[in-house]
Amino acid sequence: MEKISKLKKIFNLLLIFGIPCSYAEISPETITIEKLKRAHPHRIYLTDLALNHVIDGRIHILDGADNFKYLGLIGTGMMGLTALSNDRSEMLVATTYYSKGTRGEKSEYLEAYDTNDLSLKMEIKIPPRHAQALPYVGTMRSSIDDRYVYIQNATPATSISIIDKKEKKFVHEVMTPGCWIILPSASNDKKFSTMCGDGTFLTVTHNSEGVPTSQERSDKLFDADKDPLFVQAENIKDVFFFVSFLGDVYEIDLSGPTASLNSKWSLLEDDDLTEKWRPSGYQLLAISKTSNRMYVAMHKNGREGSHKFPGDEIWSYDIKSQSRIGRSPGNNTIAMTLTKEQTPHLYAYDGINLQIHKYETTPNLKHVAMSDLIGEFAGLIQTH
Repeated sequence: MEKISKLKKIFNLLLIFGIPCSYAEISPETITIEKLKRAHPHRIYLTDLALNHVIDGRIHILDGADNFKYLGLIGTGMMGLTALSNDRSEMLVATTYYSKGTRGEKSEYLEAYDTNDLSLKMEIKIPPRHAQALPYVGTMRSSIDDRYVYIQNATPATSISIIDKKEKKFVHEVMTPGCWIILPSASNDKKFSTMCGDGTFLTVTHNSEGVPTSQERSDKLFDADKDPLFVQAENIKDVFFFVSFLGDVYEIDLSGPTASLNSKWSLLEDDDLTEKWRPSGYQLLAISKTSNRMYVAMHKNGREGSHKFPGDEIWSYDIKSQSRIGRSPGNNTIAMTLTKEQTPHLYAYDGINLQIHKYETTPNLKHVAMSDLIGEFAGLIQTH
């Protein structure tokens, strides 16, 4: 208001000297926050580690049904792990903050953001041990009823923190030496498994207080020295699908007290072996529970160490017949996910050109749209 009063005096002086001029009353600006449209299956959450300024990670939120319109972002601090709750009402973030930005007192929190308006609903202090790692699927997961949150730790010793969201507190740390990634049970809200480097799986059951009541290790189900498994897994009920570096699919049943191998089959045919096709990426597979189709990012001329290369193609498989039914351009895919629809769409992130690609899945995988540049170093894509 003081500035407006000064302007009036200046204009009056100009009028006295015969200089024509005019002014309009300027109303104070009202600051508002635009409301998000109601979430739908094509809302996209892209986790960006922002490695060039790693204390400033974020989740980009876009509308895949509206020409990839940018809707907002959620800050994730330094090397934040992210996961949507099973009911999609919350975006969970486990992250680190330093009191002086890049140094000072270290604090770690589990945060829950409301996906309706991106507001912070709660924050729970957690032990300063959460894995500062690439945000793979499974570094943080919720129990099937969304009450408990399981967070992967690495100091570098591996363990899993159990957070009780109902009580809003950390309740227990489960030691899981030599094991990595969280595989929550689809049938028991107090049970999860984890994959171990010796080829076994460790299954943990806990009580309502989050205290483990049993820890059972399976027989050796794969050989990590000869053909390791990618840590990302997708599930249909309690059967989790893993892909190996050399192109085998392992169907691991986690419904029992210990894990068991249901089936093992190859992604590759004879010609594929000759051309050295291999799976690759960070979030390299997606599974449709309605159509029983699996999509895998593949690259040609694979070799030792090429398992994180962007995908040259995306291959489609029928899970029941364990056979390939299609091949599509991969657009440098390093991460992919499906929408939660009866007839889903697939969204894939281009790790070279930093764009999101949209595919129809029926009758065959077909590229239909592409975003502008988004993100800096993004390796996890989720849909509402």
